[in-house]
Amino acid sequence: MSRQGSRMTSAWGRRLRQLGLALLVLLPGVPARSAEVLLTGLEDSPGVQAFTAALAHQRPSDQIRFVPLAQMPDPGRLPPATRLILLDPASLDWRLKDKQGPATLVLRISRLQATQRLGSGPSANLSLLWSDPPLARQLRLIREVMPQARRIGVLYSHDSEFLLRELNQAARPLGLEIVPQRWDDTSDSRPLQNLLKSSDVLLGLDDPSVYNPRTAKNLLLSSYARQLALIGPNAGFVKAGSLASTYSDQSDWLAILDELLDRAPSSWPGSLYPSRFKVLSNPQVARSLGIEPIDEASLATRLAERETRP
Repeated sequence: MSRQGSRMTSAWGRRLRQLGLALLVLLPGVPARSAEVLLTGLEDSPGVQAFTAALAHQRPSDQIRFVPLAQMPDPGRLPPATRLILLDPASLDWRLKDKQGPATLVLRISRLQATQRLGSGPSANLSLLWSDPPLARQLRLIREVMPQARRIGVLYSHDSEFLLRELNQAARPLGLEIVPQRWDDTSDSRPLQNLLKSSDVLLGLDDPSVYNPRTAKNLLLSSYARQLALIGPNAGFVKAGSLASTYSDQSDWLAILDELLDRAPSSWPGSLYPSRFKVLSNPQVARSLGIEPIDEASLATRLAERETRP
């Protein structure tokens, strides 16, 4: 081949490569380059490794790895293009020490944990993915399972008091009344007993000072002695003896992360409740309260449909 022909072939090759890159950028859903996704948390446990491996399997074009918090540099020293995912409150505390740093997804943080660390205002470069189920969703769960219930008893502490306004706003359109009772000293059962007398059902808030292993027995035995159901506050309490709750499992979180990582970090929301969720119920508790067996999958579908309707 002549030297001129060789130059022409080389020029055409460059043009084709440029055209290919342009098409790659324009095609929706096709990333032009892989993303660096970095997960961090206090403990490098088998569960964390399994979650990281599942996310890597779901996104084979990205570079996904977990680094224990103790081995992490200051956030501001990380490459700006990194997609950072925090797995626990300790890693959030580390991230908040430095205003600089890449866009960050804070996975499975409760409203109470966020308020204790951030106050009520948003924080730059942070996207908070809530672990506790939306209060409105839990109230709709009550309407589905116990349509006759109207007075919703709610135990709260100083830490969770800020949730009461949102609860009342969500309850009004459903024709429900929130009956609040502060319970700071959980060794004193009188506030609990007073609330049980004036409620049709209890709704648990994700407040560890109220709902914890030390209070669980008293809460459950006292409520069922009066034939009152406890809804929530999470899937763990359902297994311990509450009636039902909505929750998101690992597959739901992986799906949400997949959706967010497909988007530019500048479009990540400041906070987000998982749109994907399930219902967990305790059949033995339902029987003891005379409640019909709960079809968990069907109920989750109905709740989701109500959230997506205009």
